[in-house]
Amino acid sequence: MTFAVIRTGGKQYRVTPNAMLAVEKLEAEPGATVTFHDVLAMGGDAGLTLGAPTIPGATVTATVVKQARTDKVIIFKKKRRQNYRRKGGHRQEITVVRISDIAAA
Repeated sequence: MTFAVIRTGGKQYRVTPNAMLAVEKLEAEPGATVTFHDVLAMGGDAGLTLGAPTIPGATVTATVVKQARTDKVIIFKKKRRQNYRRKGGHRQEITVVRISDIAAA
């Protein structure tokens, strides 16, 4: 089984071919192809290859499935006996991608 560890949006993800992945928002339309060049590690039947910090020439190609938003997170602030209450919410924008190819250097 071939896998890779990529870095995007300040986070690291372990990906395999044909896997669905929700990452931080990317500027790409649904159906577009995106390429991740920050490949930190690759593994498979031949063993594990680690980058220092990245593997030169290695890429992971993915197809954008959709642009979406996560569930709402409620932010509630309160100070007791002060009649102070603030309620807010946040929905993070994400991009759902399907990994199509993992290419070594």
